[in-house]
Amino acid sequence: MRNANCKSHGVPTIARLLIAGGVLLIIGGVLFTIGSRLFPGGVPGDIAVRRGNSAFYFPVVSSIVLSIVATIVLNILLRFLR
Repeated sequence: MRNANCKSHGVPTIARLLIAGGVLLIIGGVLFTIGSRLFPGGVPGDIAVRRGNSAFYFPVVSSIVLSIVATIVLNILLRFLR
């Protein structure tokens, strides 16, 4: 039997976080798909070195853009959850 005074306050918050996380993953997947079609060799500003049979790729600009977008999205998300 459940106690009548027992309330689960955290469940709606967790459900919102899971839904928001799923939406963010879908949006991220779409953006990566579109981005790879727009810039097949990488974003201008990324470092790519190819010599012989080896290659080195360091996504400098991609990391900065991803960090800025993630910061904006998380700030918006946290404002809605308050």
